[in-house]
Order: sequence, then C-alpha cells, then structure tokens
Amino acid sequence: MNETTKTETLGFQTEVKQLLQLVTHSLYSNKEVFLRELISNASDAADKLRFEAIANPEFYENDSELKIWIDFDPKAKTITVRDNGIGMSREEVIANLGTIAKSGTKEFLAALTESQTKDANLIGQFGVGFYSSFVVADKVTVKTRRAGLGKDAGVLWESNGEGEFTIANIEQDARGTEITLHLKAEDVDLLDHWRLHQIIVKYSDHIVLPIIMKKPLAEKETVAQEEVVNKATALWVLPKKDIKDEEYKTLYKHIGHDFEDPLVWSHNRVEGKLEYITLLYIPAHAPFDFWTREKRRGLKLYVQRVFIMDDAEQLLPNYLRFVSGIVDAKDLPLNVSREILQNNRVIEQIRSGIVKRVLDMLEKMAASDPEKYTKFWQAFGNALKEGVVEDFANKERIAKLFRFASTRNDGDERNVTFDDYIQRMSSDQNEIYYITAENFNAAKNSPYLEMFRKNNIEVLLLDDRIDEWWLSHYQEHQGKKLQAITKGDVDISKLVKDKPQEDAKKLKTDYEEVLKKMQEVLADKTTEVRLSERLTDSPVCIVTTSDDLSFNMQRIMSSFGQNVPKAKPILELNPEHKLIQNLRDITDEKLFAEWTNLFYDQALLIAGGKLEDVAGFTNRMNHLLQG
Repeated sequence: MNETTKTETLGFQTEVKQLLQLVTHSLYSNKEVFLRELISNASDAADKLRFEAIANPEFYENDSELKIWIDFDPKAKTITVRDNGIGMSREEVIANLGTIAKSGTKEFLAALTESQTKDANLIGQFGVGFYSSFVVADKVTVKTRRAGLGKDAGVLWESNGEGEFTIANIEQDARGTEITLHLKAEDVDLLDHWRLHQIIVKYSDHIVLPIIMKKPLAEKETVAQEEVVNKATALWVLPKKDIKDEEYKTLYKHIGHDFEDPLVWSHNRVEGKLEYITLLYIPAHAPFDFWTREKRRGLKLYVQRVFIMDDAEQLLPNYLRFVSGIVDAKDLPLNVSREILQNNRVIEQIRSGIVKRVLDMLEKMAASDPEKYTKFWQAFGNALKEGVVEDFANKERIAKLFRFASTRNDGDERNVTFDDYIQRMSSDQNEIYYITAENFNAAKNSPYLEMFRKNNIEVLLLDDRIDEWWLSHYQEHQGKKLQAITKGDVDISKLVKDKPQEDAKKLKTDYEEVLKKMQEVLADKTTEVRLSERLTDSPVCIVTTSDDLSFNMQRIMSSFGQNVPKAKPILELNPEHKLIQNLRDITDEKLFAEWTNLFYDQALLIAGGKLEDVAGFTNRMNHLLQG
C-alpha cells in the first residue's frame, strides 16, 4: 500500500478546531439545522455533477437520476444522509473536511462571541454546513467516491470532532457521498420518521432534487417503500401567486447561507425575444467576508432548470455584489463557460435587466420603508457608492439612493439625500457643500464648518474612505456642483448674512506685514498665507487648491503605501482671533517663526495631514506654553 492509500490520522486545521467548539454551543438551541446543512451540501454536490457532466457525460456512470436519501437506524442510533452527486477524492476530503480554505477565516473567528444568536448568524454566513453535524453527533463517518474515478478510489473519513480525523481508501461501488451521524445520547429523539420528515419539509422543501425516505412499515408489510418527502420543484419556475413568503425566505437562506430573512426580494419572468426568470434577494446584513477581494460573488445560473454555476459574476456589476439570487435562462447553451459569459449578448441583456430590477427594488424600499432602507444602507452603502463610477448610464439614479450625515442633524444619522439637500438650498446657492474626514467626529467638529454653521448653510459630513474616490468622479448632481469646503476656491460671500463691519481692505493692510513674514517662514511649505473668510472661532486653517489632493485623500493614499504628490497648500488666518492678533506685536524673529510653524502644524493636523516632525511640534508647543 503506497503513501496515498494508507490509513492516516490527521489533525484538524487550528481554525476548524476553534470552529467546532463554537458551532456546538452556538447552534445548540437550533439543532435541526444540521439536516438542512447536510441536505444543502448534497444538493450542491448534485449541481456540481450536472455541470461537470456537460463536458464529461461518463461521470453519470449510467445513473443520471440525482437524488438525496435520508435514513435512520434506532438500534445503531444513527442518521445517514446519502447522495449520488459529484463525490470527493481523498485530497478533496482532506481539503473540504479538515481545513477551511476561505478568505477572512481569522476575521470570522474573531467576530464570534458568546452570543448564540449572533454566532448562529455568522456561522450560517460562513457556510460550515458539514461541521454542524457535531451539534448532534459524537462521531461522524463519511464514505465517498468522486465521479470518474475507479471503485478503488473510495474514501472513508471518521472523526469525533475533537481535534483529529482518520482517513483511509476503501472500495466504493457508487459515486457520491454518504454521511453517517452517530447521535449523542441526548439527541436520540431525532430517530423518528415523522420528526425527520417535518424537519425536511420545514427547511428543505424547496430543494430541486427529490429527498427520499423509507415509509414506516404498514401492517403486513415486510419491505419499506420509498417516498419523496419534499416538493422537489424549482421554486422560481412556479407562478408568484403559488409561492408563500415563507417559501421565498427559506430558499434565500439556502442559497445565501444565511440564518436571517432577506430585506426584500423580486421574482420576475421575462418573455419575448429573450426569455429568462430572475429571483433576486437583498440581504439584511453583509456576510463576514463581504469586503475581501477573494470572495466569489454572483448569482446562481441555471439554463432551463439545469444548474450551470454558483457565482456567475457576469450577471451583476460589482457594485451590486450584495445581491443574492437565481437566474434561469432559456437562451444559453448548457455548456456555457465563464469565458463565454464574458462576451455574450444574452448575458449583457440579462445583466441590464437585473440592474434595472435591483435599482427598482432599492428605490421602492427607500420610499416605502425608510427604516428597512437604513438597515440596507448601513450594510451595503459603501458598495453602492461604487456605482456612480462603474455605471455611467445609471450614475444619477444611483446617487439618489445615497444617504449622508449633515450639519442639519445633531447626530451621525445617515438620512439626508442629495435631493433633500437641494430642496433646502437658498436660491443664491449653486453648490452642494461637503467635507470629508477620517471619522464622523473629525468632520462634525471641523473648523472649516464655522462660517457655514454661523450662516445656516448645510454641509454634508462624509467619513468613509471610499468617499474621496467616488467624489473625484461624480462632481455634480442635478446641475449642482459638489464642492469640498476645504478647497481654497470656496466662495460663500453671497450666502453670508452678517458680513463683518470692519472694512476688508483695512484688515488686509493691518495684517500685511504679518502675512509677508509668515510666508517667508513657510516658503517651503505653502504657496500663500492669507486672511480667512471661513473661520469664526479657530485661529487658522489650511486649504488646498482645486487641483491638489485633499489632506484626507493624501492620508488614505499614504496608508496604502502609495506615493503622494507633494503639494503646497494655503494657510488662512482668522483676523478676529486673539492669538492671530498677538502676532502683530511679536518683534522677536525666532519667536515669530516658532508661532508660525506651530500654527501651520496645528492647521495641518486639523485638516487630516501628517506631521513630518512630531517631536519638533511637541518641543515647540511646550516651549511656547512655558512663555
């Protein structure tokens, strides 16, 4: 016997060990889901076989009727789930049952807590279906053989879920997988026909494959008859009037690996030159790995009810990657590949129809149920923001769905739309003002807002990293320019109610010498030092020109290790502030230079910039504080 066929005892991956401990406790109050998860895996195995058999029909091995069997043995205290799907090779068994090869695994485990409800949701998203077996079993035995391999390629896997598993090669006539659960003493109540029947109907009625059980023996019967216990119908092909909401929700939980109901869904049949069915769901929360690059995204694609692929990303633009669901197309070949999907006219038309449908769903939700839409925005708003860059044709429609915090509100609620803002603008205002910052408090308390607040001019407060990016591509809404209030060219003189009584020319004369001396000190750092019309309480602020990156954007680029173009900003002084007024009386050049540099550094920090010499700033401040 060579090294690959001998019996081995292997250890679970560290993450699996952690997961097994948590799964048992988190799912304890909802034990029944183990059967749903195993049936779901069996269904996926059948889908994979159908897909691979398109190119390799011999994989069916003269057995093309795909089914799932559920059996139980009260004497042995076992429940067995068997399928004739794709099966697994020895290497696949080790990879699928011994490790978690998923992006974001560590982040997922870190997110788990002692809260059973929260953990159950996370575990559902993570798709650890097989490991839920150990909620009810103290030993699990798996027999499997991959389609297309010989009978001697069968694999036997066993574990008590406590850190190790054994694996051996066996003779296996039939392809597919058989999982036997050796039940814990406290879970033998599951060894009942009607109990298992009820669980299957409750959680897996929508599975397209027939799920088969043996009927209880009737009087005088000696051989049990088989029966199909689920509807075994593709739910999406039924008329909407024949489908209950609960059935829609159950199907979503199956395809979305979610324990929570979706926010909304849309079921549509398109007929005409092109025929296809869509069943689209918008989840209530983001999966744990939603923001990882490695995550596969897309809709389940069927062609005339034949499963083709799990994540056909070509059916959705990236900014709508949160959408879950099914597309069943009539006008695609059964052997369609990902490469063919990339440049396919039918796919392009379906994709366009799906985008319109999803935007319709979001608009309807925003109008009819703002509370539900708020939940959506908190989960997926940053993904939707990508749409104004990716989807030029729909960019304004997408932007109407955005929600912002603003100076109109006291808190950080994101409930202001562009249209709300425009409706509240005065007739003299032609720009939508906004500020970007590292976090909400930095935006809300920014000195750049002082003159805007004093004159009751609303400003949108943006604090997500992605805001700088999409704003660089979406520069006006309904003819109104989007204007960052940190730029040097902002002019709100027409909107200022109580203009300073003191003549601007006199102020400029009074500060002419101060401005000149400060510019000399800061010659290498600034393009100009000037008096400010935007400050009321703070002594200084720093602004960038319209062509330069904001300091917030520079900070973001630096955090990603990118080279930031060197820019020389403008320093603005508040002539009404006592500290600035005191500068006119300082004759000591060294002391004047220290105050000048301190003001510049202070303004840079407030703007979100990074000090090149933190120690120098601290020493300078301490020296000036000592007088």
